Amino acid sequence: MTGAALSALVSHWRRAPLQLAMLLAGLALATALWSGVQALNAEARAAYATAEGVVSDGGTARLEHASGQMDQAEFARLRRAGWLVSPVIEGRAGMGTGRVTVLGIDPVSAPGGIGPALAASDLEGFFDGLGYAHPQTLEEIGPTDRPLRATPALPVGTVLVDISTAQSLLGAEGWITRLTLAPAQPQGLAPLEVVAPDLRLISPEDGAELAGLTDSFHLNLTAFGLLAFAVGLFIVHSAVGLAFEQRRAMFRTLRALGLPLRHLTACLAGEMILFALVAGAVGLGLGYLLAAALLPDVALTLRGLYGAPVPGTLRFDPLWALAGLGMTLAGTTLAGAQALWRLWHMPVLAPAQPRAWAHASARTMRVQGGAAVALAGLAVVLALWGAGLVAGFTLLAATLLAAALAVPLVLAAVLAGAERMARTPVAQWFWADSRQNLPRLSLALMALMLALSANIGVGTMVASFRATFIDWLDLRLVAEVNVLPRSQTEAEALHAFLSPRADAILPMQRIDATLAGQPGQVYAMKDHATFRENWPLIAPVADVWDKLAAGEGVLVNEQLYRRAGLRPGTSMLDLPGIGPVPVLGAYPDYGNPLAQAVLSVERFEAAYPDTPIRQFAIRTEDAPRLIAALQDDFGLPSPQITDQAQAKALSLTIFERTFLITRALNVLTLSVAALALFAALVTLSGMRLAQLAPLWALGLTTRHLAALELARALALGLLTMIFALPVGLLLAQVLLSVINVQAFGWRLPMQVFPADWARLGLWAGVAVLLAALLPAVRLWRRGPGQLLRVFAQER
Repeated sequence: MTGAALSALVSHWRRAPLQLAMLLAGLALATALWSGVQALNAEARAAYATAEGVVSDGGTARLEHASGQMDQAEFARLRRAGWLVSPVIEGRAGMGTGRVTVLGIDPVSAPGGIGPALAASDLEGFFDGLGYAHPQTLEEIGPTDRPLRATPALPVGTVLVDISTAQSLLGAEGWITRLTLAPAQPQGLAPLEVVAPDLRLISPEDGAELAGLTDSFHLNLTAFGLLAFAVGLFIVHSAVGLAFEQRRAMFRTLRALGLPLRHLTACLAGEMILFALVAGAVGLGLGYLLAAALLPDVALTLRGLYGAPVPGTLRFDPLWALAGLGMTLAGTTLAGAQALWRLWHMPVLAPAQPRAWAHASARTMRVQGGAAVALAGLAVVLALWGAGLVAGFTLLAATLLAAALAVPLVLAAVLAGAERMARTPVAQWFWADSRQNLPRLSLALMALMLALSANIGVGTMVASFRATFIDWLDLRLVAEVNVLPRSQTEAEALHAFLSPRADAILPMQRIDATLAGQPGQVYAMKDHATFRENWPLIAPVADVWDKLAAGEGVLVNEQLYRRAGLRPGTSMLDLPGIGPVPVLGAYPDYGNPLAQAVLSVERFEAAYPDTPIRQFAIRTEDAPRLIAALQDDFGLPSPQITDQAQAKALSLTIFERTFLITRALNVLTLSVAALALFAALVTLSGMRLAQLAPLWALGLTTRHLAALELARALALGLLTMIFALPVGLLLAQVLLSVINVQAFGWRLPMQVFPADWARLGLWAGVAVLLAALLPAVRLWRRGPGQLLRVFAQER
C-alpha cells in the first residue's frame, strides 16, 4: 500500500514538471544565497585567525612605547635583566610594484620559535635575507629584488623576514616596534616598572582584533543571506501548499482505500526531505560559485575599511557546506510543516472539500494579522528602548516581518475598496476574483514586498552614504600630496627638502592608546587654515580651533563621540600620560573602526616626546611637479608618495566595490521574489479554469481573459510596490540611525532619491510582467475544448 501511495504522489510531479522545477529552484536558490554568504564569512574569519596568530605574535603579551617605536637597546637591557623577550619590527614599505606590511622577527628568541610560516630547514636562508609571503601577495607585487618564498600560513599583504632585513627595508636600523614576552618567565625577575618604566604592557586580549572590528560587516552579510533564504522559502512554502491543495482528491482516495494517516504524512515528509537533499546539493554548488565571484570585492572591502588581510580566492570548507545543507533541511521542514499539520488534523474527507481549505486559509490570515500586530509592537518597543547591535537587527527583522505579514491584509482591504467602487460587471468580477485568489498569491507577494523594501532601504542607505562620503572626502583629503617617510632621519631630510618647494607642510604624528575603554589613537594636528576651513565638525564649542591650538582641549572622532556618550563643552576624555582633557567637538571619520582623539602639536609633543613623524600632508599648487622632484631629486620611491586625487579615486573605488556586494544580493533577492511570483501564477493558472470558463462562455475571449490576468498581476505588483516604499524608507532610517551607529559609530543623514525608486518600480514591473506572461499566454492559447471540458466535470 505504501508503495502504491508513493507512486501516486510522484505521479503529480510528472504531470506538473514546471511546478517541481519551481520548488527545486526555490530551495536551490535559497541554499545558494545562504551558503554563499556563509562561505564568504568563513573565508574571511579564517584569514583573521591567520593574521592574529602569525602577525599578532601568536597571542602573547607584548611591550610597546607610546611613540610606536623603541630603541633596540631596550631588548638587550631586558634580556640582561633575565626577561624572555623577542624584538619585532613592523611597518609599510614598497616592494615590487606595490606596498606591503613588512614584519621582522628574531626567530631564535621568538616565543613560538620560527613560527608556522617557516620550517627549521629554512632558518639559514631566513638569516640570509629570505622572506615569506602569501602566494597572492607575490602575485600582486610581482618580481622583487628580495628572494621571497610562498606560504599560505601568512596573511595577504604581509612579508615576513629576519629583523635586520626588515630594519633595512624600513630604513629603521637600530629601531624596533615592540617586544613580545614569552608566556613563561623565570622567577625572581625585577618588575617591568623598574626595568622598563617607559614601556607599557599590552595583554593578548587588548587591541582591536580583526574579528571584532569586522563583526558588523559579517552581521550585515548574514542578515542579507537570511533575507534571501527567507524569500526563497516563500517559493517552497507556496509550491508545497499549492501541491497539497491540488492533490486533495488524491489524499481523499488514498485515505478511503485504507492508507493510514501517519503513512501518508510520512510519505509526504520523505518526499520533502528528498527534494531538500537534491536542491540543497545544487544550491551548495551555486553558493560556492556565488561566493567565489563576490570574494574579490569582499576582500577589497575588508582591506580598505579595516586593513583585514583577506585573500581573493575561495577554499571549500565542509563545515559551511554541511551547515548550508542543514539550513536547507530545516527550511524545508518549516515550509512544509503547516501543510502537514493541516493534513494531520483534518477529518478524512475534509481535504476533498475546497471550502475546508478556504476556511483554513482564513484562519491563517487572522493568525497572520495577530502576528503582524505583535511584531509591530515589538519594533516600537525596540525603537524606543532598545540598545546595541543585536537590538538594532532585531528591530530590523521585526519591522520587515510585520510588514510582510501585513501585506495580504492591506491588499485585501484595498481590493475590497476597489470592488465597491467598480461600476461594470467585469470590473467588479476582476477585483472580487483578485481578492478571492489573494491567499494563494500572498506568500509570493510577501516575498516581493520584502525584496522591494530591501532594495529601497539598502539603496537609500548606499546613495545617502555615497553623497555624504564624496563631500567628506573632498574636505578631508584636501592636501594635494601625501608623503610617508621611512624613518625619523628621512622625515627631517624631507622637511628640509620640501620647505622651499611647498606652500605648507603638515606633519602627522600619532600614538596608539586606549580611549574610553576602546582601542584607538591620539593624533597631533598643526594649527593651519587647511584644517580650519575644511574639517567638518559635529557640535563644536565656540572658538573650537583657537581653543584646540591653545591646548585647551581635544577633538574626537564620531565613533568615540557616540560610543562613549561624550558631550562637547561638558565631557572630559582621559588621555594616557596627560589625564582628563575637555572635549571640544567631534568630526566624521567614515570607514575607521578605531577611536581617535586630536591634540595640538605642542601639547602632543610635550606629552609624547620622540614620537616619529609618520607622514606629511603637503599643500602645493603644482602636485605633479612636486611629486617629480621628490622622485628625481630626493630619490623617494613612488610607493611612499600619494597623489591625493588618486587617493580619492581609490577611496571611491573601494566604496563602490564595498556596496557592490549588497547590490548583488539585492538583485538576487528581487530575482528570487520574481521567481516566487512566477511559480505561484503558473501553478494557479492550472486551477483557475473553473473560474474563467464561465466568463468565456458569457462572451469574453481568451485574449481578453489573458489581458485581465496580466493586468491583475501588474495591479498586485504595483500595490505591493506602493506598500514597500514606506517600509523601505523605514528600513533605511533604521540602517542609518540605528544599525550604522551601533555597528560603526557614525550617523548619516538620510537623503531620498525618487529617480532610484522609479527605476526599481520599472524593474519590478518588468519582473512581474515576465512572471505573469507565461500563464497568460497559456490561457490565451487554450482551445474551446479545454474550456468546455470544465463544465463536464463535477464542481
